[in-house]
Amino acid sequence: MNFEFVEAIGGLVRSARSADGLQEALLRAAFEMRFDHFALSLEIGCGSESGASILLHNYPAAWADVYTSFNLAASDPVRRAGEHSLIGFRWVEMPDLIPITRGERAMFDIGRRHGIADGFTVPRHLPGEVTASCSFVTGLDRSLPADMLMAAELLGGFAIERARRISGWVPPVSAPKLTDRQRECVLWSARGKSTGKIAEMLKISRATVITHLKAAHERYEVPKQTSLVVAALYDGLISFSDIFRWREDH
Repeated sequence: MNFEFVEAIGGLVRSARSADGLQEALLRAAFEMRFDHFALSLEIGCGSESGASILLHNYPAAWADVYTSFNLAASDPVRRAGEHSLIGFRWVEMPDLIPITRGERAMFDIGRRHGIADGFTVPRHLPGEVTASCSFVTGLDRSLPADMLMAAELLGGFAIERARRISGWVPPVSAPKLTDRQRECVLWSARGKSTGKIAEMLKISRATVITHLKAAHERYEVPKQTSLVVAALYDGLISFSDIFRWREDH
């Protein structure tokens, strides 16, 4: 990898002060790396009133119209795959990350007919906070530049962080919704333990466990236990590793 190249183009990306400036920097990056197109998508704040979103691309107009008209973003496998990878991935590698449906394969076929042949996507996903990706794409008349994928990885990450700063979004800081004991009860429930077993493990009464879980439901305004676990995961009060690592050890 040419570090001088990454430093030079990365400097353009990181110095962008507006969405238009970032668009120009990504156009330059795509061209210099021998890609035909790019697309950067950033969704932050998870749709809340305090959130924000940015979408930049230079896709062919016909494909952009199809993508938006049929709301393909809602079922885009590239977005789903990005939630299952810590590093950039080639689109041909997606079946190793997620199952691809027949409809999604059809979407790729339509993309090819509009000049979108192959791509490399750099994902960033923080549950409850940020979902973003930066893709560099080739057309039908050239193959993916394998020697540029590491550079694309770095520049894509720079671009996502720059887009976040340009958006002006700052994650809201708030106190945890659950008390320590409520969190413990929710966590053990997520691990599959009954209220009786939780009471035994925490050395409190079953009635107290039920009270803690009921209070947690009320604080999140959710009726079901599954929804409560999802809400706690979303807020970062518990994590998937808290749940599954314990299960693996037991």
